[in-house]
Amino acid sequence: MFYRLLSVVRRQRTGRGWQNRSSVSSGVSAAKAHSVALPAEAQVVICGGGIMGTSVAYHLSKMGWKDIVLLEQGRLAAGSTRFCAGILSTARHLTIEQKMADYSNKLYHQLEQETGIQTGYIRTGSIFLAQTQDRLISLKRINSRLNVIGIPSEIISLKRVAELHPLLNMHDLVGAMHVPEDAVVSSADVALALASAASQNGVQIYDRTSILHVMVKKGQVTGVETDKGQIECQYFVNCAGQWAYELGLSNEEPISIPLHACEHFYLLTRPLETPLQSNTPTVVDPDGRIYIRNWQGGILSGGFEKTPKPIFTEGKNQLEIQNLQEDWDHFEPLLSSLLRRMPELETLEIVKLVNCPETFTPDMRCIMGESPLVQGYFVLAGMNSAGLSFGGGAGKYLAEWMVHGYPSENVWELDLKRFGALQSSRTFLRHRVMEVMPLLCDLKVPRWDFQTGRQLRTSPLYDRLDAQGARWMEKHGFERPKYFVPPGKDLLALEQSKTFYKPDWFEIVESEVKCCKEAVCVIDMSSFTKFEITSTGDQALEILQYLFSNDLDVPVGHIVHTGMLNEGGGYENDCSIARLSKRSFFMISPTDQQVHCWAWLKKHMPEDSNLLLEDVTWKYTALNLIGPRAVDVLSELSYAPMTPDHFPSLFCKEMSVGYANGIRVMSMTHTGEPGFMLYIPIEYALHVYNEVMSVGQKYGIRNAGYYALRSLRIEKFFAFWGQDLNTLTTPLECGRESRVKLEKVPCLSLHFLSGDSALEQEELMWKQKCRSIETSGVASGEQ
Repeated sequence: MFYRLLSVVRRQRTGRGWQNRSSVSSGVSAAKAHSVALPAEAQVVICGGGIMGTSVAYHLSKMGWKDIVLLEQGRLAAGSTRFCAGILSTARHLTIEQKMADYSNKLYHQLEQETGIQTGYIRTGSIFLAQTQDRLISLKRINSRLNVIGIPSEIISLKRVAELHPLLNMHDLVGAMHVPEDAVVSSADVALALASAASQNGVQIYDRTSILHVMVKKGQVTGVETDKGQIECQYFVNCAGQWAYELGLSNEEPISIPLHACEHFYLLTRPLETPLQSNTPTVVDPDGRIYIRNWQGGILSGGFEKTPKPIFTEGKNQLEIQNLQEDWDHFEPLLSSLLRRMPELETLEIVKLVNCPETFTPDMRCIMGESPLVQGYFVLAGMNSAGLSFGGGAGKYLAEWMVHGYPSENVWELDLKRFGALQSSRTFLRHRVMEVMPLLCDLKVPRWDFQTGRQLRTSPLYDRLDAQGARWMEKHGFERPKYFVPPGKDLLALEQSKTFYKPDWFEIVESEVKCCKEAVCVIDMSSFTKFEITSTGDQALEILQYLFSNDLDVPVGHIVHTGMLNEGGGYENDCSIARLSKRSFFMISPTDQQVHCWAWLKKHMPEDSNLLLEDVTWKYTALNLIGPRAVDVLSELSYAPMTPDHFPSLFCKEMSVGYANGIRVMSMTHTGEPGFMLYIPIEYALHVYNEVMSVGQKYGIRNAGYYALRSLRIEKFFAFWGQDLNTLTTPLECGRESRVKLEKVPCLSLHFLSGDSALEQEELMWKQKCRSIETSGVASGEQ
């Protein structure tokens, strides 16, 4: 069957080939303005004339910003947008992605009426197939999320599948999900329609114009240098698709945008003997790794193979994306899967095998937001083959971010600041995207860990813990122990352990939790972000009082749990701060907050040579000594009384532990259990760990991992930022009103405020907000 089809394919290789309708003769009058001189200045410059760039321009202009220039190095919609398969699907695993796709669907539906440009929008619906019970569970989870946010979908029987799409072979299926409002659309025409609407709203669009680099002064975008001159601007938006990585590195202040291209294949056929109807549902068979949609009475079918082909690792490629070389041997597994699912296609004539680059990110989520290094530099790229589905919603959220300072939804899972420079290595990106692309079709079971790019950041205790049975997870590039396999116990292989049911490590974690409650455990928590804020005078205290909700003017040695709140009262960061001295503070934040927290602090801290912010994450190994016998272990090692009378809760003190001096010991555990955090200079880490384990033997000590930590803190309702708290969660909504001192109005010194109207305005807004919250707080208290 396969070879009969291939014989037809081989004869077609010398044929006319596929002519993409989006080779763009451009109905957008401004797009031919490459012969016109560029403006000398603009408020915003957008790089990229694909669906992302035009969506951002469209939404900014809708929000009232008119002084916008969009630059495209080739022709509009001639990049990845041109080769997009045109499938708009809302069935995503992340709620924020579902919301972006839902908005895109509604936007594209009305775009033709708004602009007069035909976009080829047809509401076909989608059918997602399940070959296994685990896959059906995955679809049920997606279905429930879709229903929660108001997107129609349902789990359907195989009989209903046959009614919706009679050509499907269903002998190996156990169920399916139907999303009736999904659609197909011409992505290039959508981009042209968005560009047309933006142009009518005042956006200037220039094609055949390449950006050489972005100009930066004092950490702020000041303009762009193009091959046709300079444009001064306040904001720059990098929507350059597969070129975004190179463009980011070309700036005067290099910016890391971690993405990498892979070849993506799909085929196009002639119409069937009885041509498919235009509203024939799109079929997604994730177990077969393929998607199938109607295309002019025939089909368009592609997929995500297990062995992808990374491309352009060496750097920038052609200005416009051309169809890359056919590779039928590489496409064979997907073609076989297609013929198993639709056997009637066996003798169907193929027009072309399309091979085009698609960009993927290290965690399968797109990238948006402002650079942590350069204010005014925004990014929207790395769509993981979902650019059409996300284009409308992502453009809207980024435009809101630029205009209002924040988007209307929590987009932390997509924020550029979730990455650091450590994810920008070309080798790392090449290896990681080879894992990411197949994962688009793999089962998304809980607690899955990437296998590439590992052992990048490790604690000094890594080898020691690994030898004792540690199983590892990765967070922000840092290896962290999940749990410890006892000697003689065998666990399932990685692929076999993927399940939605009770995992094989459940009893192991249960025993670690029990030990934390009844005896004593050690958890290596070195990955947590650690900053020191110091000053020569009172500047450190003043700026922290201004930025944090709790009162930090506490005696030396005390620890304060607090948060950095944004303009809406939501958490930008949740942390613990210890006052080391009158003018020095030690701040502990979640692991993945390292870049975001640093950027937030630097953005709001004044330029002052007497005020120092230092990232000391790498300087300290952190051991969490948890359990009722922790006090006995530490007392014996330090020859100092560690009872609550001598070492009260939320207290910090430098002590000797074993032979090592200068260990910062804190009476907290991040779980609600009794115990201590030990922050150990890395050169002492192995010694202190060995001493703790040696002395702790008589008290039943054992290693524990982050799964035990998670269980303990959830029992005590210890909310973690990024999991339970986000930028839209306020302290009053999560029971943390005690960590907000409304009577503490920040009083910044004239030294900070002199000549800085922005800071004065922020302080005024803070005072007004405090008065507002006090009023509402009294009302809620009376209830």
